[in-house]
Amino acid sequence: MIPRTVGDRRDVTARFHDGAAWLRAENLDCGILGRVNLAVGPGEIVCLSGPSGSGKTRLLRAMADLDDHAGEVWLGDRSQSRTPAHCWRGWVILVPAESQWWAETVREHFLDPPPGGLKALGFGPEVMDWQVSRLSSGEKQRLALLRALSHQPEALLLDEPTANLDQDTTLAVERWVMDLARDQGLPVLWVAHDPAQIARIASRHLRIRGGRLEEVPCRSSI
Repeated sequence: MIPRTVGDRRDVTARFHDGAAWLRAENLDCGILGRVNLAVGPGEIVCLSGPSGSGKTRLLRAMADLDDHAGEVWLGDRSQSRTPAHCWRGWVILVPAESQWWAETVREHFLDPPPGGLKALGFGPEVMDWQVSRLSSGEKQRLALLRALSHQPEALLLDEPTANLDQDTTLAVERWVMDLARDQGLPVLWVAHDPAQIARIASRHLRIRGGRLEEVPCRSSI
């Protein structure tokens, strides 16, 4: 039997996504954070918050197998330690706060965009032919999210994905990610600081305090 971990609601979400996979961390040690145990269910959005430097990004990078760490991460019955890194990073995709762009045009960074994704996030099809050099920080942030979803991940790790967006665009991104998570059964771990956003999108809220995770009410600070 898999032990219960912080935020484990397997009994709730399993009814809706029987074929989808849980994302779990067990005794994960990634430097400033130690012995992290958490679980995110299929179709669930769990928000992660904490002070600057508390280890939020390092936790996401460890779960994506981008940084060294102790402990284990699971996607369903597949363990990170027994999976080639390039395979794991295709299943569990991290969208960082600052995305990387290495070619001249947007199209060169993409597989096919998710159906309806461009329109949902405020773009027309012509954006695929834009020069990366003309993109604003907010456009890069939305396109990086679309780029990640074009790889059809099984879990998403989002590091402040709406930090550079205005309110209307933020709400559009939230709706799109919530719909995708629900429809595709994606576990989503989302770093957020805005209490109002956490209340809108999260089924649960995990906060880092003193090097440990604690679960707090999503609406506790509103």
